[in-house]
Amino acid sequence: MSIVSTTGIGSGIDINSLVSQLVTAEGQPAFNAIQRQEDAANARLSGLGSLKSGLSDFQTALASLKDGSVFKTHTASSSDESILKATAGASAVAGSYSLEVTQLAKAQKSIAKAEFSDITTTTVGTGTLSFTATSGSTFSLTVDSSNNTLEKMRDAINSASGNSFVSASIVNVDNAAGTGTVSKLVLTAKNSGTTNAFTVSGSDSDGNDTDTSGLSQLFSTNFDNPSVAQDAIIKVDGQTATRSSNTITDVLPGVTLNLQSQEPGTSVNIDIGVDKAAITKSINSFVTAYNKLHTTTKDLGKYGGSTDGSGDGNGALIGDATLRYVTSQVRTNTTSVVSSATGNYNSLALIGVKIDKDGVMSLDSTQLDTALAADFDSVGDVFSSSDGVATRLDSTLTGLLQSGGNLDTQQSSLKKQLTTLEDRRTDVQVRMDNFQKSLQKQFTAMDVLVGQFNSTGSFLTSWINNL
Repeated sequence: MSIVSTTGIGSGIDINSLVSQLVTAEGQPAFNAIQRQEDAANARLSGLGSLKSGLSDFQTALASLKDGSVFKTHTASSSDESILKATAGASAVAGSYSLEVTQLAKAQKSIAKAEFSDITTTTVGTGTLSFTATSGSTFSLTVDSSNNTLEKMRDAINSASGNSFVSASIVNVDNAAGTGTVSKLVLTAKNSGTTNAFTVSGSDSDGNDTDTSGLSQLFSTNFDNPSVAQDAIIKVDGQTATRSSNTITDVLPGVTLNLQSQEPGTSVNIDIGVDKAAITKSINSFVTAYNKLHTTTKDLGKYGGSTDGSGDGNGALIGDATLRYVTSQVRTNTTSVVSSATGNYNSLALIGVKIDKDGVMSLDSTQLDTALAADFDSVGDVFSSSDGVATRLDSTLTGLLQSGGNLDTQQSSLKKQLTTLEDRRTDVQVRMDNFQKSLQKQFTAMDVLVGQFNSTGSFLTSWINNL
């Protein structure tokens, strides 16, 4: 007699449902315990991640204050930018200067008098061209049948080995008679100034180096010079400075002067000053980053709060000793007196950076401006000296964030804990699977036996009735 026992035909019991409920009742407490531990570990891991991210962002905001670069930032202003523009770099020194642009630097430009009807077929002669710059740089070019058209001559000059000071081009203009168009070779110095002036000489294969035919027609004696090389000449507080370029970087250390036009006799005032706007901006960024970190640590450690704003709950690191340590270190290093400050200002509070009773930082710009005007170097010391706020904060943050540090070690430990919990979950599942198989086997055997009893009972009932 065949009995499909898993459906409970013999006993009338839903064996699958019963086994499932018994297995769940047996395994769910273990699974729930594992889940609670996983949730706690994941929440703490997420909290540590948020803390590290907040600390890293705060450290980034400290960079320009720690190295003191922001306190070396200067601005430069010109009273007449149509004559002279100025920009200041990190090594500039505050001061005022009177400048006069007597002469602008120019690059030499020479145009050959020789006229060519076709740049690709008309030949220029053969021989050797020698180019010499006033600076002493030279290069030579052999002209033969492979490069003796105007077009190939131009290309050969531009690509010649050793050519660092002249560029060749072609201009198409009216001929001398005004009856047609001709092409001429143009040579231009790559850089301005007399030291970059050049001459062209050589040897003409026709044997005559002084005529106006053959290759000698491209010697300097046969060029017009619409632009003669000259140096820039300026006066700084009455002192003359001569340079080869209109961009001058070495007259006022740390200041770049861009000459725009020459106006002999006209003075231009250049003022170099500390970039207070940049300093205020950096300190404001520091204040913003501090408050952002404060909000992060407060949310992570609060009671009845939520780290993601989704509802009620405790912070991920509530009661955590590490969070308390980090918060304490940041607050102490921020508010403590700076022992290495050399002037009258030795704390953030004295320069206008204060923390209220709720732990929120703010900047009094007026007080900061007063401090900068009174003792600029001292304000810089508050942040970037050996015991400066930014210096010691950066050191503390580096220790907290480094690989193998406290936070990194805790994260690694939590990840290992999660791996262990996953292994435990797998073990419980294997045990529950085996338990289910055992129950299924027992209830199936019971169902078969009950089915047999029912069959025997039915037989006996029928036999008795037949008597």
